[in-house]
Amino acid sequence: MKKLILLLLFIPLVSLGQTFELTNGQNMCMIGKGKGQDATINPYADKEYSYALIENIGLVEFKVRVESIENEIREFIVKPSDKVVVKIYRAEILYLDSLTLDKAEAKIMYTINDSDLPPPPPPID
Repeated sequence: MKKLILLLLFIPLVSLGQTFELTNGQNMCMIGKGKGQDATINPYADKEYSYALIENIGLVEFKVRVESIENEIREFIVKPSDKVVVKIYRAEILYLDSLTLDKAEAKIMYTINDSDLPPPPPPID
């Protein structure tokens, strides 16, 4: 009974996002290579596209890399305390890349709902 209660309390925490650590210059495939190779499960993988909301919850920056099947690459640097939203198409692969030997920490969530996205940054004058 206690295990069931703990499980029920834990399920909402999992749905809020998944947390990862990158150490020693590690590169980690988040989604796109298939079952058993992806670090996360994108519940919208069967859709034309989805959004990955990625937050740097650590003290060092890391890189977000998106590769298409045509080997086109989009890259973004995520500084500590920053959040980025990356639009990912069905056939693309999402990676998080450590830039240093220090521990980088990230939180990632997936959505297809535009209302779940943070507002865009203000324009630069």
